[in-house]
Amino acid sequence: MGDNNNNNNNNNNHVKLPPGFWFCPSDEELIVHFLHRKISLLPFHPDVIPDLHLHSYDPWDLDGKAMSGGNKWYFYSRRTHETTRITSNGYWKSSGVDETILSTSNHNLGMKKYYTFYMGRPPQGHKTNWLMQEYSHISHSSPSSSSSRRRRSQSKIDYSKWVICRVYESNSCDSDENELSCLDEVFLSLDDLDDDEISLPH
Repeated sequence: MGDNNNNNNNNNNHVKLPPGFWFCPSDEELIVHFLHRKISLLPFHPDVIPDLHLHSYDPWDLDGKAMSGGNKWYFYSRRTHETTRITSNGYWKSSGVDETILSTSNHNLGMKKYYTFYMGRPPQGHKTNWLMQEYSHISHSSPSSSSSRRRRSQSKIDYSKWVICRVYESNSCDSDENELSCLDEVFLSLDDLDDDEISLPH
């Protein structure tokens, strides 16, 4: 399974969702259904989030490489303790904000850290609208976790260091409350028509 995941590093044609489906996972779903399975070396069906090296790509280069969900891009990366992650044309700087991710049953699942992308070289970079949320998993001791540790000990890669990154440009991501549904748009378009242009059945 580990080798299969690593193949995604250079595979830009990873699994696509069927037409009509939009990849829009919640914080809890990212940790429980994706990151936890990645760390535990459990199978993915389908395996839609690729592995990418964060330092290799500027945020605008992620399209076609990371998993796209609307105007957001998702990928696995290796956890690092660096507060600044340098790319070709800039760097990601930590905002210093950490958020605890809780399950619907109020259990601690992991952490979400926030980063902002700056153009140039630190510390004289220019702030952009590109943001990143980095999700890390909190391990819980259990029989399954001990078996996962045994599997990891047989691998050359420490899978407990994986994180999930969600990258987006802030001015292109409206809140759900501000987004109009297709049906709302139809009703609004009808308001622009004259009454004589609309023929309703009697």
